Amino acid sequence: MPDRGPARPAAVLFDMDGTLLDSEKIWDVALHELARELGGTLSRAAREAMVGSSMGRSVALLHEDLGVEADPARSADFLSTRTTELFRTDLEWRPGARELLADVHAAGVPAALVTSTHRALTEIALDTLGRGFFTATVCGDEVARPKPAGDPYLRAAELLGVGVTGCVAIEDSPLGVTSAEAAGCVVLAVPSEVPIAPAPGRAVRDSLVGLSVADLAALPPA
Repeated sequence: MPDRGPARPAAVLFDMDGTLLDSEKIWDVALHELARELGGTLSRAAREAMVGSSMGRSVALLHEDLGVEADPARSADFLSTRTTELFRTDLEWRPGARELLADVHAAGVPAALVTSTHRALTEIALDTLGRGFFTATVCGDEVARPKPAGDPYLRAAELLGVGVTGCVAIEDSPLGVTSAEAAGCVVLAVPSEVPIAPAPGRAVRDSLVGLSVADLAALPPA
């Protein structure tokens, strides 16, 4: 029987903020500026709870943390406008992310971008990431239930036409990990802002540096 080579994931599903791009620091700037606009200071605990979250949930957490009754739509507009400005000028790759994305593409493994960030902002980020690396993209405003629900990852697998349990999801936040695990993915966690503990069906690494498709294929099943 001919050698078929090493097994490969059915697909690799990449989170964006904090995983491929060092963009959580951009959200830091916008969130702290919004807090000041509302007359307060965002606490570290509240900021950490927002990592990997949707726009709506982040705004609600910020308002609760400050103890203010502000207009959620107005706060969301502030964040969208400010992060758009910063995404156009300050996006940087996370260590090893560009190389892994290129390796996945070269190996012919389908890839999807699965992010809580809304489509308009994601489109700006794709100018840095490269649209050609992704067969599908799923954004936070395109699913009924964003992360931490499993819907974004289920939708990505559906768009790629693969079984979700054969997919490897790469995440940096507890909320993102919860989402990927709820969908049934094998999960690689590479924490950027908030610690993540190893668990069955979940591997944890300090960075993506030196990681290859073969390493992803060797991860323990969910």
